Order: sequence, then structure tokens, then C-alpha cells
Amino acid sequence: MVVEHEGQEELTKLVCFLLQGQEYAADIFFVKESLKMRPITRVALTPSWLAGIINLRGDVVAVIDLSLFLGMPKTEISSNTRIVIATHEGRRAGLLCDALCDLRNHDLTTLQPSPSTLDEAAASILAGVLTLENDKPLRVLDLGALFESRELASFRRGDSA
Repeated sequence: MVVEHEGQEELTKLVCFLLQGQEYAADIFFVKESLKMRPITRVALTPSWLAGIINLRGDVVAVIDLSLFLGMPKTEISSNTRIVIATHEGRRAGLLCDALCDLRNHDLTTLQPSPSTLDEAAASILAGVLTLENDKPLRVLDLGALFESRELASFRRGDSA
């Protein structure tokens, strides 16, 4: 969602969340809801970053452990853990994260490129990095790129990732 004000910057509303103590964000346009942690059923013979599936009001939804997908340690489940339900072109997936943070409005024209040291999978879904008021980085994910990634290619059937 872009907020336009005459003569001012264009702001995009971002849903922010923590992964391994680092703050990440995604355009709210792709985020439909967030859920408190619920049972996730592991599916045999799937990549480790696919945490499993959940039942969401009668629909089966795949849940991706974003930390593992990005090459970090597995998400440790706590009372703050959330599943962010994201959509792209009619497909839906849950994104496991350590905790939600505040919504933010940012001008994405100030987005800096992703660090060149990232591995291919992480770099392909990171739109770039914003610098927050406290000089901390906010890593902005491109959820469209996540859904279209090579890693998710075999999961392109149906409504799940």
C-alpha cells in the first residue's frame, strides 16, 4: 500500500517481524493476517525450511520457517512466535517468525541494495535494506520473489506454497 501526499515522499506500509533478533519487513499488500502459534504438522520428504502445514479455516496452508530458508538457525517456538499469512497471485503460505513488531511506513525509494555477501537464496528474496531511526537495518523481503523462487517451484500446486 503506497500512501501518497502531494509534495511528499510515497510511503509503503510494512509489516515488521523478528527473525533471530534481526528485524525484517514485508509490504502489507502481500500480508493477509498473522496468527498465534498453532500446531504445525510436519510433512515427510520436504525441505527442512518447510516447517509443515496448518489447517486455516478448512484450508491446508504450508508454513515456511523463514529463518531456515534464509540460512539461519531454526525458529525456536515461544509465546511470541507468529505465523504471518502471505499471498501472491492466488497462492498462500504461512511465514514462521519469532515475533511481530510495529507496522512501519517507509519510502522504499531509499531502499539500499542487499549485501553482496548473502547466499543466493537469501539475496533472491531480499528487496533491500532500509536504515531505521536508530541506525539499525530493516531488511525488506520481496514476497513475490519468495513465492516465485526456485526453492518453492515444486510447491506451486494448489493454494499452499
